Amino acid sequence: MSQLLTTLLLWPAAVGCGVMAGVYFAFSAFVMVALDRVGQAQAIAVMNAINIVIVKSPFMPVFLATTLASAALAVMALLRWNQSAALVMLAGGVLYVFGMFIVTVACNVPLNDALAAVDPSGPAAAEVWARYLKDWTFWNHVRTVASMAACALFIAALAAT
Repeated sequence: MSQLLTTLLLWPAAVGCGVMAGVYFAFSAFVMVALDRVGQAQAIAVMNAINIVIVKSPFMPVFLATTLASAALAVMALLRWNQSAALVMLAGGVLYVFGMFIVTVACNVPLNDALAAVDPSGPAAAEVWARYLKDWTFWNHVRTVASMAACALFIAALAAT
């Protein structure tokens, strides 16, 4: 039964990490670059709109379910340390929870909140956008890499089970 539960969590965790990696990769690879090219007022307005829409979209269930599955897999790995996939499950779970979820909550969300508080055409907008673009994109790169690596680790755990 415990092996079945592990497998039933590994599959959606791996797929969820892959989906999240794709979303974050898109932002890192071209969305933020495109937003920066349209000028700060438009970029701020669009990014604020994205931040409002995303919390009511299918993104959130995937974001939360993948985080919960990853945390559960890390705990399961610790409880069954003698199993062959335990180390890669633990690494994937910890990497995803810290490298994606904690980074999002501690870094990206506060930056989103600060961006939402600025008038896109106001005098502070250029400075806020420049800082946001640099810092938010950096932390998004971290989320992208963490999500991709966790996906690969969960796939490795599936192969080892």
